[in-house]
Amino acid sequence: MHTSSRNLSLYNGRKHNGLPSLQGLRRKLSAGNAMALLRLLLACSLLFTVATPVTDITNACTSQISDFQHLNSTGLHLTLHHPQSPCSPAPLPSDLPFSTVLAHDDARVAHLASRLAKTPPSGRPTSLRKKATDDGLADSLAASVPLTPGTSLGVGNYVTRLGLGTPATTYAMVVDTGSSLTWLQCSPCVVSCHRQAGPLFDPRASSTYAAVPCSAPQCGELQAATLNPSACSASNVCVYQASYGDSSFSIGYLSKDTVSFGSGRFPGFYYGCGQDNEGLFGRSAGLIGLARNKLSLLYQLAPSLGSSFSYCLPTSSSAAGYLSIGSYNSGQYSYTPMASSSLDGSLYFVSVAGMSVGGSPLAVSQSEYASLPTIIDSGTVITRLPTSVYTALSQAVAAAMGGAPRAPAFSILDTCFQGQASKLRVPSVDMAFAGGAKLKLAARNVLIDVDDSTTCLAFAPTDSTAIIGNTQQQTFSVVYDVAQSKIGFAPGGCS
Repeated sequence: MHTSSRNLSLYNGRKHNGLPSLQGLRRKLSAGNAMALLRLLLACSLLFTVATPVTDITNACTSQISDFQHLNSTGLHLTLHHPQSPCSPAPLPSDLPFSTVLAHDDARVAHLASRLAKTPPSGRPTSLRKKATDDGLADSLAASVPLTPGTSLGVGNYVTRLGLGTPATTYAMVVDTGSSLTWLQCSPCVVSCHRQAGPLFDPRASSTYAAVPCSAPQCGELQAATLNPSACSASNVCVYQASYGDSSFSIGYLSKDTVSFGSGRFPGFYYGCGQDNEGLFGRSAGLIGLARNKLSLLYQLAPSLGSSFSYCLPTSSSAAGYLSIGSYNSGQYSYTPMASSSLDGSLYFVSVAGMSVGGSPLAVSQSEYASLPTIIDSGTVITRLPTSVYTALSQAVAAAMGGAPRAPAFSILDTCFQGQASKLRVPSVDMAFAGGAKLKLAARNVLIDVDDSTTCLAFAPTDSTAIIGNTQQQTFSVVYDVAQSKIGFAPGGCS
């Protein structure tokens, strides 16, 4: 939804809870014609999606995550939903073509690779200056900075709920291990807001809300958190800018308030209060960042809960999985060290040691697995492997499936079969990591149904950055122990 000029003038010259007048917050983003068309088509599909109240969906999909075997009695436990699950509080359209999902997935991967390659900004400028208009609106912001491409958001990311403010109001948020800054859409949303489930967050309604001044150290940390420099409003309020690989972005005020999850309340939480939010975000209110950065949710809650989190990513047909922050049952996991890398200090790097199909190792050398940096990411759908490793995997899976009739390539997926994964004889695939950790992949983690009559190998080749995607992580419990610099895997996490 776009705020009308009437609503814009409503806030002219007024300040709320430390916010400057907001009418000057504008953007001028340019993108390629193809991506602009993609955004237009997706926006149209979302426009005709009727927003269902969060409470209605919740009542229809009750899940007791406390019964999950890998959760202990302490820590913070949140329900996690697949982005296309009907149980999600902010589901993507049920008829969203899988080719669209793959297009956004490819955009995410491309920009993660660009981020690791330290590719300079593409020159796409964003102006926060609004010229004076006939109605006399003054310019409250004066800054123009380039937006650095980040990662595609909202298509592959899982969804949970976050409470914010005093009194607390709950919002549906996507979870992303590849992002640091947590942000959500805020009233009055003077430039643009995407359609979301439930009301916008209203800073005026929270007694604990405060805008963060430009002199605060957290303002200086935005460069590392968002890969974009901070700006400063005419009223000395810090302005953040978060941009994503599919031309989605959020611009607004760095803020501080009390964040809550269930009965747990954590004051003094820094986040972005978005006033210009555009692109494909489904119907979520914003994003929870779990990367390795001072402004991420993990790092801000660490003094209270510790520096670890775990999750189980459910399949689209499952009721729910979980996101747990804090202590975990350490004896249930096999571990791999977090690999050190100078490419990006906020992402989670791992080392793949080998792969096998039907118990037989792929015919590739150890050095080929290590030929590219490898990250594990919650928002990438399809796992990317070094081209030589992928080719060997594709050939081994096709050979093991014997007489299964082949189907044409589908988008970025080139090893496809007729039928559905659940009705085919799919070989076991194991992924081994440094330190002895292993993912024993079931058919649902090996093949992905792209339509009613076609299923494809859920891996793709890359010559830039290898990524362990969320299709391979589904139903496993995955723990990120940042304090001990290790990642653990355990089967049966969502049961």
